Amino acid sequence: MCALRSHWRRLWLKVFASASPVVTDSGLVEGVEEGGGRVFKGIPFAAPPLGDLRWRAPAAPASWEGVRAADAFSPVCMQRGMYPQDAPPESMNEDCLYLNIWTPDLNMWTPGGASSSRLPVMVWIPGGGLENGSASTPLYHGDGLSRRGVIVVTANYRLGAFGFLAHPALSEESANAVSGNYGLLDQLAALGWVKRNISAFGGDPQNITVFGQSSGAISISVLTASPLARGLFRRAIGQSGGLFEPIEAAPEFNLAGAESAGVAFVERMKAASLAELRAMKAADILAQRFHPQPNIDGYVLTESPHAAYANGRMNDVDLLVGSNEHEGLPFLADRRVTAANLDDELAQDFPSFIVALLGPKTAADDSEARAAFIAFESDMRFGWDVWTWARLHAASAHSSTYFYRFTHTPPGEAGASHGAEMIYAFDHLDQKPLAWTDVDRRIARTLADYWTNFAKRGDPNGAGLPQWPEYSLSDERALVIGEEIGAAAIPNASSLRSIDRLYWVVRVLLEYWRCLAGGAALIVLMLVWRKTRRPSKQSSIAR
Repeated sequence: MCALRSHWRRLWLKVFASASPVVTDSGLVEGVEEGGGRVFKGIPFAAPPLGDLRWRAPAAPASWEGVRAADAFSPVCMQRGMYPQDAPPESMNEDCLYLNIWTPDLNMWTPGGASSSRLPVMVWIPGGGLENGSASTPLYHGDGLSRRGVIVVTANYRLGAFGFLAHPALSEESANAVSGNYGLLDQLAALGWVKRNISAFGGDPQNITVFGQSSGAISISVLTASPLARGLFRRAIGQSGGLFEPIEAAPEFNLAGAESAGVAFVERMKAASLAELRAMKAADILAQRFHPQPNIDGYVLTESPHAAYANGRMNDVDLLVGSNEHEGLPFLADRRVTAANLDDELAQDFPSFIVALLGPKTAADDSEARAAFIAFESDMRFGWDVWTWARLHAASAHSSTYFYRFTHTPPGEAGASHGAEMIYAFDHLDQKPLAWTDVDRRIARTLADYWTNFAKRGDPNGAGLPQWPEYSLSDERALVIGEEIGAAAIPNASSLRSIDRLYWVVRVLLEYWRCLAGGAALIVLMLVWRKTRRPSKQSSIAR
């Protein structure tokens, strides 16, 4: 053990020595010491997507001479505020395709039982509805995880119209005859960069875990179904997000439908050509509202994630997924839900027939109505996706599957809302000035241990942690993370199964009408299904 520890220390001193820049395939980089660890900020993984590179697949970054000081975060990608009243970020630019790397603190981390000289790597894909988000958000800083013996990478990707605009003219100029999934291609480029370069930072290119929350998790569900991502990562963590609805029925999720939406967008921009569109100021493009979605283009995504998993064509990686008890809380904001208007309020977000079939039947009082509203929004928008992801993976994959349910309410908050688990999973309670308790600190330590253990070996369990059983179709238990942590039956299983039956019917009808009933009936079903995905005023939180 002493010899092994000495070997680790010699390896890491090479990386940490301030006089020893790290060699990447574009040039030398030198990071900064923070808290005893070393951070490399603002490393380009692709060329700036400016001018003629706007709405193209990411190109390789230019090489540089000398040593690049990796001591400052890059601007965030072009984006609006999360809410209409929010101001956009101050440091914002189309030139945003950069990543950040956190390496461990030798004084706080002692290797034990390792047989490799390389550390596991965790790559974070930020959420924000594919419209917002940044790799440099303080909550996502990787020091809380890296001190546990992993390397943490966070990466930007293009958002909104810059990352997801499809158009026939863009598809025509593409070598693969596709357009619209540029943000996903950025994510793939970042993962490719990590795969090629992370060994120079002490990381193991054969042990990469990709993790993300909300639309970051949705992106990961797409990546696990994409043939382009095969071999780029070994494990995946999806927090409160996935794309497993019957998206085949929604025009905007297919290339032709995405192109049609893009044509309408370009018409609103009053651009006569791609050259004219590419010459427009980024701020003018950002000012025109655009709702980004991945699309099944036959290249990045050859089929829906549900179909890829159901047919065993997904990338077989270890999987850890879950959601929070009160994901729907943000959708309650600025709405007065009562026992008398519960159905009407839900019908603003979902078709009336779905509310009638699956919605809460009665509410004794306004408080119960609000709780029912939150539960329904939570299960429809988030809970079913992650549960279905776990079930499909457990049925088709040879790799491990773990499922969780986060129920802990942070101090002063109304519940375990969307995103509540992140500050615990990153072990970053210092990022929010709440009256944290010993229970909160214990949960943060436990989640960060689970997440990093999973990244190391595909199993979150470890010494001193409550046992987390592997999820299977014959043992559908979740790790319930509350004031007490332990395995239990999935609390909302009945609701999830009801939603699943509805989606099963949709898929059966889709297949039947596609084969027998002709295009008109299929169009009707598409329109009905599109209505089920109608965004609310809080839609940027949902995705």
